[in-house]
Amino acid sequence: MLAAIAGISLLVGGVGVSNIMLVSVRERTREIGLRKAVGARPRDIVLQFLLEAVLLTAIGGLTGIALASGRRCSWRLCRRYRRRSPGGDHIGIGVSAGVGILFGVVPAQRAGRLDPVVSLRTE
Repeated sequence: MLAAIAGISLLVGGVGVSNIMLVSVRERTREIGLRKAVGARPRDIVLQFLLEAVLLTAIGGLTGIALASGRRCSWRLCRRYRRRSPGGDHIGIGVSAGVGILFGVVPAQRAGRLDPVVSLRTE
């Protein structure tokens, strides 16, 4: 049951990241057109937006780990009874970054396929 809830949460979070990235592509159309006009390859644009999506989700994962750490142990008990596995934190950040890659691909490819001339004309 817990895995199903976690999966649904990751799906909802991924859709949110995808929407944020699609809005970012739409708002930065002129910037993308300018970069492509001065010689940026579509791969460069895709990489830029994928890195942005991964950073967005990794920061979210780090924030979740920090909030969970603060909730798990009070200041007095934390020094004595700290029984957290650091490997779990790495897995959590990895899963967050994976969600960013998975749901950031479509907006990044859309940004990479924009025509520079049409992009520079848009307002």
